[in-house]
Parts: sequence; structure tokens; C-alpha cells
Amino acid sequence: MERYRIRRLRVALLAVTAASGLLLTGCSGTGDGGSNASDKSGSGLAPAPRGEQHTTPGDSREVAPSPDYLSTFALDVDTASYGYARRTLADGRLPDPSTVRPEEFVNSFRQDYDRPEGNGFTVTVDGARTSEDDWSLVRVGLATRGAGDADDRPPAALTFVIDISGSMGEPGRLDLAKDSLDTMTDQLRDDDSVAIVTFSDEAERVLPMTRLDGHRDEVHDAIDGLEPTDSTNLGAGVETGYETAEDGLRDGATNRVVLISDALANTGDTDSETILERIASERREHGITLFGVGVGSDYGDELMEELADKGDGHTAYVSDEEGARKVFVEQLPQNIDLTARDAKAQVAFDPKTVQEFRLIGYDDRKVADDDFRDDSVDGGEVGPGHTVTALYAVRTKEGADGHLATASVRWLDPGTRDPHEESGQLETDALDSSVHRASTRFQVTTLAAYFADTLRSTDGDRTSLPGCPSLSELNEQARDLARNTEDEDVSQLADAIGEAQRLRD
Repeated sequence: MERYRIRRLRVALLAVTAASGLLLTGCSGTGDGGSNASDKSGSGLAPAPRGEQHTTPGDSREVAPSPDYLSTFALDVDTASYGYARRTLADGRLPDPSTVRPEEFVNSFRQDYDRPEGNGFTVTVDGARTSEDDWSLVRVGLATRGAGDADDRPPAALTFVIDISGSMGEPGRLDLAKDSLDTMTDQLRDDDSVAIVTFSDEAERVLPMTRLDGHRDEVHDAIDGLEPTDSTNLGAGVETGYETAEDGLRDGATNRVVLISDALANTGDTDSETILERIASERREHGITLFGVGVGSDYGDELMEELADKGDGHTAYVSDEEGARKVFVEQLPQNIDLTARDAKAQVAFDPKTVQEFRLIGYDDRKVADDDFRDDSVDGGEVGPGHTVTALYAVRTKEGADGHLATASVRWLDPGTRDPHEESGQLETDALDSSVHRASTRFQVTTLAAYFADTLRSTDGDRTSLPGCPSLSELNEQARDLARNTEDEDVSQLADAIGEAQRLRD
């Protein structure tokens, strides 16, 4: 308890000296990395004001101005941006820079952080030098407990809201979803429940909330009967889906809406704010979370991300059978449970050793520094088996020696709603190694971040992330890492970098 009071005092003192709560951007200059049009807090509060920014001579980096040495954001485990970028590159096109979110690239890869035994997080902080003088990359890693045995989790009440509009008839959309749902249904437990809602020009409740024990054939029949029809009334689908989830609400269960769509709303209520209002209301009142699964070469990335953020959930994107199996058959059944609600992270950099810094990504997950311990302010929902990684570009002061940063995570227990915190420390001597000689997983993290940073540059030039290699250098490093790790995910990253290089050349 004494340790907690000391840590809280330190952060409070830093907050008093901070400027007016600058919320750091991802990449500067070229592309905003996602929508930041609405307040993600869910509390009705206006976004925190932006403090004055400055740049060093000849440098385009957006950094935190002295004396603001705090960075606060809501946790996010989305990966859709990376999946959609891979699909776009495979189709022979560079992704729109506005759809590239570096944190979703980074969080798409396995990490080797220690995990806690119970609910909550471990905190790992490390770093390495870049090729630019005084600039380092600092990694803040948060990990939940392992997914464990499916029999140990609470039962699930899943409402699948499935887009059956005409565009879903293209190969790799509805057919992929149907096959995956059939397989997943066989892997869920007897005490789990499933409901199915479809939408095209109108929404229809195809299957009410149904306990799987003795009724799996009914679920399979409902899935097999799905056929593409007309236009996309996403608003009606979301509204009917949440009504169905509310009608089938189960105490002591994980109640979740799973939206499967290309998110291209063109009929009915297409205003995102109205759709989002419905999600926010149901989430707050009933604790129903949303999992958005994007499909299709034409995909409403921004809308799907906003829906998941407002619905206390996350997004993934699938483009092929392998990706669909990973999402529906492995991830969703294992991670139905929640280990943390309203989770937020805050990193306090030491002004004695740090000249400037910026958070890479999390552009639309910013939280005012003073709201870190305000548990009424919305954070992120995280389940077992997840890791969350935040990467910072940090410029140290000349001759810096000693404490560099304290990273803290705060969350609410999903059952009791009691708040908890955990922290990790980083000293300057942890930056002795270079980025290219760091641990394998650190190298994978930085490679994914550098790749995202490059894709957000519309002119193909190097961006502001310090030490960012050229695409040809990234391609070579990715191939080496793929051979060393024998990790299929890293091999796919190398393929994507290779495609980007060919399109840029």
C-alpha cells in the first residue's frame, strides 16, 4: 500500500507541473492514422486540449513540449488495420494512409512478456537505441493471463449480427463467415448460447438466443440458410442485434455482439453518430461488448473501428480461410472472457533524463492525463491471452543517466469493478543496445511500427519515426527475422513489406 501511495504521489506531482494535457499524436505530417472526430471516453466530456507543440530545427517530429512528461491512453487490442493492409497489398494496391494505425500493426504479433496468474496485467518496459543521435524506441508491454482451458471461463451469450447485403456475395465474404461460424459452433460449450441477426435493407432476427446443449443443429441450419440479398442497412442490424442480445441477456455470462460486415452502410440510418449512440447506451446499461469482424476488399474501416471503440470491444479483419479460422475458431472462443474493464495506461517520463518523446499510434485512444484514475472515464476491455504494446520515440538529454520512465496500467476487475494498478520502471542503461541487436520480439515490434510508419507517408519518403529504414532495408530485415523466428506471422509481414516495396518502386 505504501508503494502505491508513493507511486501515486509521483504521478500527481508530474501532473501538476504538466502543461494542459497534451495528447500525443502517432506519425506527424502525413496521415492521421484513423478517426479522431469523437470523444472516446464515453463520459460526455470534451477531448483533452492539445498543448503547444514545438519541433527541433530541421525536424518534423511532433513531440511533447516541456514540461508535459505524461502520456495517457486507453488500451486497445484491435488488429484490423494490419489485416486490411495485408489484404490491400495482396490485391496490388497501397493502403490508404488514413487506415494505417501503427498500434494495430504492432499488436498483431506475439510477444514474450511475463503473464500474471490472475486477472489484471504485468508491465514490461524496455528499449533500444536507434541510428539517430539521442533517439531511442521504448516499448511498454502489458500482458494478461493466458487464455487457459475453455472449461474455466464463464458461459457466453453471443449475438452474431451478419451482413447479408449484395456485396457480401463476393467470394471471401459471407461464404467465409458461414464456414467459420459452423466450425466455431461445434467448438463452443453446451452451456454457451448463440443468437443470429441478419441485415441487408432491413434487419431480421433469424435465431433468438439459443442454448447450444441439444440445439446445435438449429444453429447450423440458421447459418446454412444465410444468403446475400440487397443493400446494407447497418444501423438496423446493430439496433436489432443489441435488442436481441438484451432479450437474451444472461447473468454471470459474457454477453457479446459479434458484428460481421464490410461496414459499408448505404441504406437507412448511415450516420455513424446515431448508430454509435445506440451502442453506447446498451453497453453502459447492460455491459454488452462488441467484437467487430471486417471482411471484403472494400471495407468501412473507420466506421467499424468507431463501433468497436464505442461498444467496449475490438476489431479484427479476415480475408482468407486461415485468417477466419484464427479469429473465429481460435481467438473468439478462447477470449470470450474479460480480465480487465476500462483499462488505461499512463507513462511518466523523467524530465531529468528525457528531452522529448511521442507515442507511436493510439491516435484515437487518447485520455486526458488527469483522467487516468477517474474510473468513470472509459478505457479498454481486454481478455485473457492478450498483450498490448505501446512504442515511444524518446530523445534523451545529453549525458542522461538514471531513471527514464515509469509505466502504469489501471483497470477495473470485470466482476467486482474494484480498481487495480501495476507499474514498471525503465532506467537509461536499458538503452545501451541498438534496435537491430535487441531481443527478437523487440525487433519484430519495431519492424511492424516502422512498416506502418512508412505506409502512412503518402510520398514514399522516410517519415519522422527516428531511424526508420527504407522499404528495401525493412524487407531484408523482415526476411532475416522470419528465418530466425520460424514464425509464420513474421513471414507474412515480410511478404507484405515486399509487396509494398514493389508497389513503391
